[in-house]
Amino acid sequence: MAIKLKNMENIHWKYPPQYKIEGAGNVYRTEYDYFNDLSLYPNFQEEFDDFKQILLDLKKENAEPISMLRFGDGDYFFLTKQPVGSATPGRRALGKDYSQLNNHNEFVEGVCQNDYIFAEIFPSARNYFKMLYPREIDFPLEYIYGVIANRWFFENFKDKRIGLIGASEKLNIIEKLLEHKEYRDYIGSNDFDLIHFPQKFACDDIDLVEDFVANQLESSKADIYLVGIGSSKLALLHRFKKYRNASFIDVGCGIDALAGCVSSNRPYFCNWVNFRLSNYDYSSIDYMNYNHANEQYL
Repeated sequence: MAIKLKNMENIHWKYPPQYKIEGAGNVYRTEYDYFNDLSLYPNFQEEFDDFKQILLDLKKENAEPISMLRFGDGDYFFLTKQPVGSATPGRRALGKDYSQLNNHNEFVEGVCQNDYIFAEIFPSARNYFKMLYPREIDFPLEYIYGVIANRWFFENFKDKRIGLIGASEKLNIIEKLLEHKEYRDYIGSNDFDLIHFPQKFACDDIDLVEDFVANQLESSKADIYLVGIGSSKLALLHRFKKYRNASFIDVGCGIDALAGCVSSNRPYFCNWVNFRLSNYDYSSIDYMNYNHANEQYL
């Protein structure tokens, strides 16, 4: 399939091959200069193979379900009640002040109840986690972005039913995009189980949101779920296995990518094609610094 892209630049990997993920790349940004430090994560490629094998093992009969959690700076600010970025009350995670959140400890305690923890490889990102928790980080967060951005995940899970848990506004777009062959061919999937989630302020009443998701999971038939639910994942991700005997992978902006609104300067997403619907009203979408790169209109 030939695809003409708008604004597509710097699609090649610009850093040492030690950190390369085939089929994915980064535009040059000063924030990514850590990729030039070969001593920072010398086993990047070997552990990437280990990570992919863990995912492939989930396809085995009677495989034990797992949950994989990404830990980023926004999660640190939320857990330490700092009004920064998405952790600012009234912006995305919370619609009320932290002083009104009675169950904040459920978020703090929920993190290490996941089977695997991921964080970006540069030291400041990992230090945020280490300041809060004594356990080790299992894998670089970049691995999760990589297998979505290069579509390895979809290629290797064609024989499994995939579910998506994310904002209703984005899932509605994905549902419409799936009507188009160009989109289905690109992502390598014809269908998803769609589990709807509030786009904003889900942390205000985490028990209510859990019940809302649980009702959908109990009637779902997916084998593995890709999840993008913001800071609410800190309390909820590990709980989802109670309602569906399946694995849950926190992919964050991977849901944005499937909805055609991921920024090209996100790690490993510089050559992702953002499929867009012609004549669709996108005004209700809560964008994460979307830069309108690599758009293909259907």
